Amino acid sequence: MSNSQSHDEQPVVSFASFGLGPDLMKGIEAAGFKTPSPIQAEAIPLVMTGRDVIGQAHTGTGKTAAFGLPAMDRIKVDGGIQMLVVTPTRELAAQVSDELFRLGRFAGIRTGTISGGHSYARQLKLVSMGVQILSATPGRLLDLLKSGQLEIRPKVVVLDEADEMLDMGFLDDIKEIFTYLPEERQTLLFSATMPRPIRELAERILDNPATIRTEEGSGQATSENVRQLYYIINEWEREDAIVRLLEEQDPSKTIIFCRTRTEVDRLSNSLGAYGYNTKPLHGDMEQPQRTEVMQGFRKGLIDILVATDVAARGLDVANVSHVVNYHLPFDSKGYVHRIGRTGRAGEKGVAITLVTPHEFHQLRRIHHNVGGDIEHRLVPSLNQLRLSRRSRLTEELRQLPADPQAVALVETLQEDMDLSTIACKLASYIMARQTESGPETIGVTGERLERLFSPPREAQGKRRPPHRGGGPNRPQGGHKRYPPKKKGGKDYRGER
Repeated sequence: MSNSQSHDEQPVVSFASFGLGPDLMKGIEAAGFKTPSPIQAEAIPLVMTGRDVIGQAHTGTGKTAAFGLPAMDRIKVDGGIQMLVVTPTRELAAQVSDELFRLGRFAGIRTGTISGGHSYARQLKLVSMGVQILSATPGRLLDLLKSGQLEIRPKVVVLDEADEMLDMGFLDDIKEIFTYLPEERQTLLFSATMPRPIRELAERILDNPATIRTEEGSGQATSENVRQLYYIINEWEREDAIVRLLEEQDPSKTIIFCRTRTEVDRLSNSLGAYGYNTKPLHGDMEQPQRTEVMQGFRKGLIDILVATDVAARGLDVANVSHVVNYHLPFDSKGYVHRIGRTGRAGEKGVAITLVTPHEFHQLRRIHHNVGGDIEHRLVPSLNQLRLSRRSRLTEELRQLPADPQAVALVETLQEDMDLSTIACKLASYIMARQTESGPETIGVTGERLERLFSPPREAQGKRRPPHRGGGPNRPQGGHKRYPPKKKGGKDYRGER
């Protein structure tokens, strides 16, 4: 069906080497792009030749610029809609539109969005005012095409996050949409995974495509930039565990995934009561409210986003430091898409998963499918949290330059106290503002934890005992690295 690109070729080292127009180069520079990502390095030259392309890579690796830049390089500003990008969700449609506008604005390229949750008339008016790139969700786009309210003849058609559209039941809509599009076109399909229905769709709508599968899209499904941790807790300890881990990790920007809308609202309200700057995101919210929440999260006005899977599908938000699975996702694919919200664009990230003993084997099955390292950690006790915070405060004070106003304050205090007393009082004042909450200990420990990591009884004596690393009960951050070593290609802990 396709020709795979060789990875033995010299990688492109700069955007300038692609031969893109000077106005696009200004957009690239203004956006802060330095070096092409692997998917950009391979896709941009191919797309510029006009060839159909299948691109497979993890989310957050720069797919929008990979298809957008070469397509925009051939766009005529006065030529109407020349590029159509179909995405699974409203939020992703808006993101794609925003990013392509940002990259193409110096070239005079205008973008528009067609999606549910907004007025038909307003969106059609925007399109009629003259846009060159249209991003759309399948349902709204098909409605407008079938009703005759929208007629477009794009030269380039992009399916973005195709596997997500499959999961959301849009495959038949996609096939029908293509009956309204010109046969003479360039078609680009981008997806993190390539299940059989997507491969069959590609055979139907693409013409002799080149296939790009970067290292980011092959092998293990999770990015090496994401450190994966899991904590075994009791069901009733979920909220206490989340608060304790937020206190310990002190993340800069976090997404917490819940299974239900009710759970999202409840957890968001609870974290707000603890003083965290958090907002919910789920399908029961009106679209303007969802848009407002996402804009606040992107701009750093919201620190913690508590969301359902559907609401957060395909979201591309920069600098998400932590992703938390409040409950396990239902399958391996959900796990990959969740933790893919962090560790994007070469940044490092942390993915935390809470599991009960009952869910532990489900986690093992998921991780067997996605690969990579996942480490067991113990939820820190209150005392460990205090010690950790004290150590962090010590290091921060060592690095902090002395502010002139602080020097003046100390000089004033020296009129009544010696320096040692002043330092102790100031340290006490700082530490008193760092409040800890919850029970002394949280999570499963001791014999219950040992039994989870022990091989089944029928397997005992047949396999080596599991390697304990530092042991599950090490006082300071003891952990196991999971999955365990393999012997003869099989997990000797009794994984079947």
